[in-house]
Amino acid sequence: MNLSEYSRSVLSEVDRQMEIISRGTVDVLPLDEFRLKLARSVRDNVPLRVKQGFDPTAPDIHLGHAVCIRKLKQFQDLGHKVILIVGDYTALIGDPSGRSATRPQLEYEQILKNAETYEEQFFKILDKSRTEVVHNGDWFKKLEFAEVMRLAAKYTVARILERDDFAERFKAETPISVHELLYPIMQAYDSVAIRADIEIGATEQKFNLLAGRTIQEAYGLEAQCILTMPVLVGLDGERRMSKSLGNYIGVDEPSREMFGKVMSIPDKLIEQYFILATDCSIEKLDDVTHRLKDGRTNPMELKRELGIMIVDSYHPLGSGQAANEEFTRMFSEKELPDEMPEMGPADLQRLQLDPGKVYLVHLLTRANLAKSSSEARQLIEAGSVRLNGERVNDQALEFALDREMVLKVGKRRFLKLKPK
Repeated sequence: MNLSEYSRSVLSEVDRQMEIISRGTVDVLPLDEFRLKLARSVRDNVPLRVKQGFDPTAPDIHLGHAVCIRKLKQFQDLGHKVILIVGDYTALIGDPSGRSATRPQLEYEQILKNAETYEEQFFKILDKSRTEVVHNGDWFKKLEFAEVMRLAAKYTVARILERDDFAERFKAETPISVHELLYPIMQAYDSVAIRADIEIGATEQKFNLLAGRTIQEAYGLEAQCILTMPVLVGLDGERRMSKSLGNYIGVDEPSREMFGKVMSIPDKLIEQYFILATDCSIEKLDDVTHRLKDGRTNPMELKRELGIMIVDSYHPLGSGQAANEEFTRMFSEKELPDEMPEMGPADLQRLQLDPGKVYLVHLLTRANLAKSSSEARQLIEAGSVRLNGERVNDQALEFALDREMVLKVGKRRFLKLKPK
């Protein structure tokens, strides 16, 4: 291969990778620098170091988090190196991006406990053998206060107050704690510590990602390029997916629960979910778009295809179709699921419940069918609790476990009670 052919080969591979990498993104900045980094990587056969940070402020990852993780997987499939930063120290502050008030601070022990579940769930998507997982406490614990001051001196308050959330809070005279101002430069220093070439984040992270460029240059490093991804709208069809809002689909949820939630999304989100929550081909996306527009396809049919794809992404292949068939039986034919959790007298006693006199509200909370007694009562009041097919209206209901019973909460949660 002569030089001209070699150059064309490199440029062709750069174009191929750029098409994959840029698909579904909001920003790829600066684009020219991004292409140069990619061309150098292809030419020298040296993978790019692609970074994303996660603050373990809650124990579970949902499909909203997975939007960026799926993009990281595309980088892996193209041969690049993914570095995940578990923000055990940045989580002590909590990212103020998009916040109208200071976050409550978490206990460090809870952060570490959450981090364990994060690391397990990352590898439902990523290739563990090609992923490096680090904690930013590994370097922040070692920084002396003088070094923190030198870091803080590399960024101005004026720049930080350019952020919309800080600017709005400052204008509204809403308190901004000094420790919140440190968050962007802490995230930026992560890029220094691991020498990131690329950093990925949601659109609301754009300011922090760009700060990483400034801080890297201040430490004499080549500035990273950034890539931002859209925010996934939650099941309510209005607000971003969030555990605190209850409008999420967890990547660790059972296949039946996951499929049922996909079927509940508003029709207007179908195309967005195919784009952001699956790895379907461009051809499949074009087909989905065409079928949504032609008006002849029932949106439920597309949701079923979407649900199968999403479930199969996080569970063994075939789980999606099994969940689809069970959904049809349960909701079209009004049958019970093939499998459901079971409890007998000994199980109830372990939950400190008397099998001869089971107080339903306590059963719901202690069996994790409701988060609290007040939520259990709300579910009963809303008509969302059924015992053996009959709606429960009495919040004070007590019953004896003297026969086999099926407890149903909402549309998808079941518990079989067996007397022996």
